[in-house]
Amino acid sequence: MTDISLDRCACDIPAHTYTYSFEPNPAWSSVYAGSREIFQYFDSFCDKYALRKHIKVKQQVSKARWDDARAKWDLEIVNLADGSTIQDSCDILVNASGVLNSWKWPKIRGLESYKGKLIHTANWDPNVDLHGKSVGLIGNGSSGIQVLPAILPEAGSITAFIRSPTWVAPQLLPQHVYSEEERRVFETDPNALLRHRGELETMTNSLFSIFLSDSPAQKKLSGDLAALMKSKIGDEALEKLLIPTFPLGCRRITPGVGYLEALKSDKVKLVYGEIQEITERGCISDDGRECPVDVLICATGFDTTFKPRFPLIGADKRTMSECWEKEATSYLGLAVPNFPNYFCFAGPNSPTGTGTFLIALEAQADYMLKMIDRWQTENIHSFSPKMNAVEDFVAYKDNFMKGTVWTHECNSWYKSNSISESITAIWPGSSLHYLEAMAEPRYEDWDLKYSGNRFAFFGNGFSQTEVDQTADWAYYLRNSDDSPFLSRGKRRKFYSKSGTVTRGGSAIPIPRGNL
Repeated sequence: MTDISLDRCACDIPAHTYTYSFEPNPAWSSVYAGSREIFQYFDSFCDKYALRKHIKVKQQVSKARWDDARAKWDLEIVNLADGSTIQDSCDILVNASGVLNSWKWPKIRGLESYKGKLIHTANWDPNVDLHGKSVGLIGNGSSGIQVLPAILPEAGSITAFIRSPTWVAPQLLPQHVYSEEERRVFETDPNALLRHRGELETMTNSLFSIFLSDSPAQKKLSGDLAALMKSKIGDEALEKLLIPTFPLGCRRITPGVGYLEALKSDKVKLVYGEIQEITERGCISDDGRECPVDVLICATGFDTTFKPRFPLIGADKRTMSECWEKEATSYLGLAVPNFPNYFCFAGPNSPTGTGTFLIALEAQADYMLKMIDRWQTENIHSFSPKMNAVEDFVAYKDNFMKGTVWTHECNSWYKSNSISESITAIWPGSSLHYLEAMAEPRYEDWDLKYSGNRFAFFGNGFSQTEVDQTADWAYYLRNSDDSPFLSRGKRRKFYSKSGTVTRGGSAIPIPRGNL
């Protein structure tokens, strides 16, 4: 999401796919909602489910340490309102700070010497006045692509600094303002809204095959998009600079409405290559020339190493940052070995770019609750994923990635903003694949430690049913076998419009290899 201002900031994903699966919003004003509406949706969700009583704001966790003797996390928390430090503890620590939460300045010599107005797109100053100003814009990732056409009408001139090509895609759907009648139908007919949401979700989930190298979908879409970019650029020299040779999807696919057209504007100067130095007045490019600017905008992204922003000290007395010095690894994107009773949302190798994301977060929450329920009821001291389970998962992930576009040479946040590092931000499969993988905990992958006898939770020998004198103590009797074959294990559910799923036919090729 590009933070231009509260009025002009919007998400590049259709709004109806960015709601909780169980909490639709019939009132979205348009296909791509603005920041005010997005905030209002989550703010009203907080009120509807009475969550504010569980929330403390302006409280920053500055340290967390696992105490194995007490089976607790000791927390150090800074009250940002008065600077005081609070000591607290918890049984289960859930890190829901996400991934793209620590924006970063570019590592360019002299940045601190710049005397003009310096802005990062993730910390936009809504009061900045760009009218008639000379503006420098560093970066052509997701934010840079959206910022350039947004500021073009105001700025006097813009120097766009880019150092690599990128795929500039059209929107999944054209922007459309929902009419009052459409919103009325969504409000009064839940099935109509469900159908609309289903169409958008299906469209998003259908894109996964484009990320498989040399798949028909990958080849066709890459060719179509290259042709579209050429038609908009119309300059052979510029085409060589802007159209990538790496496959579509190696970097995040970003809708760039008006970006290529803006680059051709008389008000825009394109500087291709590395910035050698930033001076008091502007930027010095590869050729040694200084480009003076009044305002310098850094669309330079975030720290994508997954390392926590505070010391998180596990059972072996090492911080998570130390454990992840070479590569951030996790168990299915939500837990880490040697960090007991700890969960994280959207951890390494969660499905951040292969379908709708919120349903994946819901699946993680469900998984966490299943583990917590067992911890609460079975006298468990602590739980953490086994190291060999994580090693097997990482080996599977690395092998799967060999057949995808993400392993090609492109600078991507999927690879910690590098060209060739291990892929840490993407699940080895689709979002729907992730839902099936997360449906039931694999307890054999977890190191469970008990507080005393593991069967202590059996209690006094009476069932919970017998405690209630009004309960049916023969609840298991039936006239016929209507059970879902529980004695044989749960049946796997496959969802199909025809009611069946065939395993043959035109299957999508699955990358395979030796593990």
